[in-house]
Amino acid sequence: MSPSRKFERIAFVASTSEEAQAALAQLTTQYGNADPAAADVIVALGGDGLMLKTLHDYMRSDKPIYGMHRGTVGFLMNEFKTIDLHERLGAARDTVIHPLLMRATDVHGAVHIHHAINEVSLFRQTHQLARLRILIDERERMAELAADGILVATPAGSTAYNLSAQGPILPINAALLALTPISAFRPRRWRGALLPNTAFVVIEVLEGDKRPVAAVADNEEARDVRRVEIISDKTIAMRMMFDPGHSLEERILSEQFNY
Repeated sequence: MSPSRKFERIAFVASTSEEAQAALAQLTTQYGNADPAAADVIVALGGDGLMLKTLHDYMRSDKPIYGMHRGTVGFLMNEFKTIDLHERLGAARDTVIHPLLMRATDVHGAVHIHHAINEVSLFRQTHQLARLRILIDERERMAELAADGILVATPAGSTAYNLSAQGPILPINAALLALTPISAFRPRRWRGALLPNTAFVVIEVLEGDKRPVAAVADNEEARDVRRVEIISDKTIAMRMMFDPGHSLEERILSEQFNY
């Protein structure tokens, strides 16, 4: 994006940590703190958890979001600096991400609809393995997966829980989703699949009364689900801003060479 962009009205949000609150006070003194509804940009101060919350809170606002690391994990954040913030924002580059839309139907017929920026996950609720049927674009691809669960991850979320479950890291601009099993028992050697980001994914729970399953979209949970539908929501486009040379694309690429 052009370095001539102007971001005069900045709205700051911060986590509750002492470090983030101190940064909030300092930056508010230097730059003011605009109302988010009238701001040109949202600046999030904290870690990745705060960034995900901010993305959820302003998902439909069309406000660009720029994070500065004042928390624990800072994969989605820029380096914290207090000087020349207007210039940094003007020179920052945008990464556009689309969230997943989860529609989960539980045993009572109630429908739970949530968005996920990182992943939608299904987990067994008890000691019993989950038994899951997988359909892609209304075609059965796996009649039964016996596992602790399964997840669908976006490129932005591919380095989070998906990576811990041995899923692939996806370039941020890849038109892909990762379908990754969690501790698969049968078929034991199945490692998941790469799907186009236009795919309509349906996970059906088999023997749900005996083997209950929960569905989680980032941090929103629905329990005792029977059917979970997942699709990339192209009606929502969120803009995350990164300093030049410090883009999310570069971080995801670098992560693949860390041992």
